Amino acid sequence: NRLFTKVLNKGDVFVFPIGLIHFQLNVGYGNAVAIAALSSQNPGTITIANALFKSNPAISDEVLAKAFQVDKSIIDYLQGQSWYDNN
Repeated sequence: NRLFTKVLNKGDVFVFPIGLIHFQLNVGYGNAVAIAALSSQNPGTITIANALFKSNPAISDEVLAKAFQVDKSIIDYLQGQSWYDNN
């Protein structure tokens, strides 16, 4: 339930640890290209609701609303819910 953020530039590399919920957002004005590879057929499990709506620091309401294509009021509602623990 922890948020990691990183702005990547051309040629940069970023590794997502096994089981970490992740998403990408192109903050630039042009097209972006990403190459992905998996190190295992078993990615592990994690409660997505906690990772998205209870992360510390919180994921921006604007980013979540845009990602799910809903109003900010829906995001506020979801962030106020109780979710199962990831541990």
